[in-house]
Amino acid sequence: MLAWLDDPEQRRRTGSILNKGEARNALARAIFFNRLDELRDRTFENQRHRASGLTLVTAAVALWNTVYLDRAVRHLRSTGADVPDELLAHVAPLGWEHIGLTGDYLWSEIEKPRGRFRPLRTTTAERRA
Repeated sequence: MLAWLDDPEQRRRTGSILNKGEARNALARAIFFNRLDELRDRTFENQRHRASGLTLVTAAVALWNTVYLDRAVRHLRSTGADVPDELLAHVAPLGWEHIGLTGDYLWSEIEKPRGRFRPLRTTTAERRA
């Protein structure tokens, strides 16, 4: 314990890991609040399915963000911007402000991937929209 107090680098790493965990929990809470923060299913099995769905949606948001962060970094690097890999290690793909979290998630209506992406917002005006 005293070694941890004496080592600022270890405290920084620990804080960083805790922050990423809290960001993941905040995302899960944001998804869950659409259901008014309660499991309304009566049976344990249905509650378990609902909780598993929460984990799946959280992972889907992280995957979506990872794909688009990769596209954004590639775009920046193609324009000559310096994006060091050391900084990317500190980026957690857990933001959700750009994702509509209301509504139901209907897994049976998912089509095959279309093989195309939404365009990146590359100008200041596009970022504000």
